[in-house]
Amino acid sequence: MSRITAISLDAATDATRPVLEGIQKKIGFLPNVFTTLAQAPVALDTYLQASAILGKTSLSAQEKEAVYLATSQVNGCDYCLAAHTLFAGKAGLSAQDIAAARQGELNAYAALAQQLTQTRGHLSDEQLADARAAGIDDRKIIEVIALVAVQTLTNYLNNTALTDIDFPAIDA
Repeated sequence: MSRITAISLDAATDATRPVLEGIQKKIGFLPNVFTTLAQAPVALDTYLQASAILGKTSLSAQEKEAVYLATSQVNGCDYCLAAHTLFAGKAGLSAQDIAAARQGELNAYAALAQQLTQTRGHLSDEQLADARAAGIDDRKIIEVIALVAVQTLTNYLNNTALTDIDFPAIDA
């Protein structure tokens, strides 16, 4: 049971209701992470704006999902792992790819995200050199950092709130 009450669509403010309705229309249902974020409209807006902007990174959908999965695995966020397992599958990742991404083993992006999250951004010279040797240039390194940061927001929210998982169940 969630420790932070989600806002129902009916109880949402006049400013937040259209935002939540837009999410519901886009995704096909209204995930609990958004109704929980709606408790703090500024946090909901921050997350949505950052996510929309990060949708324009130079990383592919599969690379982004690898980042989200590796970050969520390190942060122990079962909610985000369930959500991004679904989204990663829609982006074309197989079950084996998803498992590898969670362990930071799918590609250099997953490895970098795992390392950034584990070290809180304190990468060693060797880790940074490995990312570059794998073809991740400085622009993409910074984009991965931004993706990890935004993913960590929802990881921490869901870990604190114990948000009820409303995505298909996965093996933790």
